[in-house]
Amino acid sequence: MWAMRAYEHAEIYFNILCSVDPKILRLTPEDDLIYKLFREEFPSLDVRVIIENELKSTREKAKWRPFCEKFRNVVEDYSYGTLLRSDASKDYKEDNTILVTRIQFFAIEIARNREGVNDSLRKKFEPEPVEEQQ
Repeated sequence: MWAMRAYEHAEIYFNILCSVDPKILRLTPEDDLIYKLFREEFPSLDVRVIIENELKSTREKAKWRPFCEKFRNVVEDYSYGTLLRSDASKDYKEDNTILVTRIQFFAIEIARNREGVNDSLRKKFEPEPVEEQQ
């Protein structure tokens, strides 16, 4: 059940990314706080490509755990499994999708949106125009 929910969330989010300017997109009411604390804790993390083995290393888990716990009572389902695109320039595909907590997803995607990383998606994955039937 959680896998279906995670997949549906990913599909909806990607469709939104391809439809609106990511810089104006708000993922939660707490976007400003999430982004501020994320960049304070992870100032040099390059959000363009997230390497799963690095993200889930013992060292990184030790940094992420306290970050995530700050949002226990702030973000609903903060620890829920959520799908993240590893390479921000690509769509959700099996080889480009990793499982993260919801707050990790929000932190990385808010940074991608605010820092212009997701800007090219609208042109790259623009929906095909529907031809009218005569």
